[in-house]
Parts: sequence; C-alpha cells; structure tokens
Amino acid sequence: MSIQIENLTKIYNPDTDFPVTAVNDVMLQVEQGEFVAVMGPSGSGKTTLLNMLGGIDRPLDGTVTIDGIDITKLTDKELIGFRRDNIGFIFQDFSLLPVLTALENVEFVMQLQGKSKADCEARAVELLNDVGLGDRLGNVPGKLSGGQQQRVAVARALAPKPKFVLADEPTANLDAQTTYGLLDIMQQLNEKEGTTFIFSTHDPRVIERARRVIVFEDGRVAEDRVQGPVGSKQ
Repeated sequence: MSIQIENLTKIYNPDTDFPVTAVNDVMLQVEQGEFVAVMGPSGSGKTTLLNMLGGIDRPLDGTVTIDGIDITKLTDKELIGFRRDNIGFIFQDFSLLPVLTALENVEFVMQLQGKSKADCEARAVELLNDVGLGDRLGNVPGKLSGGQQQRVAVARALAPKPKFVLADEPTANLDAQTTYGLLDIMQQLNEKEGTTFIFSTHDPRVIERARRVIVFEDGRVAEDRVQGPVGSKQ
C-alpha cells in the first residue's frame, strides 16, 4: 500500500474576496506500515490534509492516489465504499455510537461490509482484547472513561482491516498516563497489523513516538524528517 499526493491544493471560498488557502501544492508519499505525525499550529492545514486523504473533503486541485486509485476522481457513492473498506478514522471526540456496546461499536463497520456475524464478533473481540478492554465488551460508551472510549475507537478503526488509519488529535482530551498507554497500543497494532497510521497532532508525546514527522506551515510542508523509534513511557 502506498499513498501518493501530488500538487494537492485546497482553497476555501475561492470565488470570494477573502479566499483561504488551507493546503498549497503539497507533494507527499507515505508507504505501508509507516507511523507518521503531521504537526503544525492551528490553521496550518494539517486537518484539511487528513480530510482530503480520507476522502472527507475534496481538493481544488491535485491528486490523492491510494494503491493506484486516484480518490479525487471517485463519485460520492464510490468514495463511501472506498472509505469503508480502506480507511480507518480515529477522532478527537471518539465518535462512538452511544446506544451500542463497545463490542457492537467495533462490529458495526464490518457489518456494513457484509461480513458474517461470527466473523464480526471474532474480530471485534480480538481487537478489544488487544486494546485491554476484553472485560468491557458489554459496556456502552457512557459507562467507559475517556481513555477507554478512545481505545474502543482504535479497535473500531482497525476492525475492517483498513489500508491506513487517520487519527485527528486522538490524544487531545486524554491525560498523560492514558495517552502513553494509548500510544503503546497503537504502536503494537501498527506492528502486528502492518497498518499505516497518520496523525494530525499538536501533542509532543505523539510526535516523540512517530517514526516520521511532517511539519506543516501555511498549507505547505516545511519539514519532513525520519526519526528513530522511541520506546514506551509510563
């Protein structure tokens, strides 16, 4: 799996007197299994970049090619299917369905893929055990802490075996101990599943763990560096 971004540009309100250039002619390539942090100040364009990578937002110009498929050319209906089968999402606010249990939240996307009940349950149980919630399968989100809810969200993102996971400020609402524990889990799953992780973050704890750091400023890549793996911290 590879992600190729070429000449990617996004301008909000382009036909007004006050256009806002969020992403400006960006070129990037991300390979299978990378653990990448995209960092930069608020308004730098990093979240817009992730939204275009995930097919949530469309660029004004440029291409996003994933395994040979330019997703900017897909119809809205095709994009829905592509996201479901290829991209996992982890959001700052967890975005769990409040009436479903932890197990049911993780099963949900796989059910949309048409997988059997037995396969959905087996995969969901495996992942919830991986994230340390094997004893919380029947809990609804309101009965889980913030850190536990985010771990369910990580399991849900990985459930359909996506090509990559996009995580937008996933540690923003978590304390230090919970953050380090969550990062340990995501690193372990990155290695076990071979899934690419791309984070948008301000959090130095996430940046420290990343094996590649892309610095965004004013809609452009200001720096793109590879750094050695950092061990877990408690």
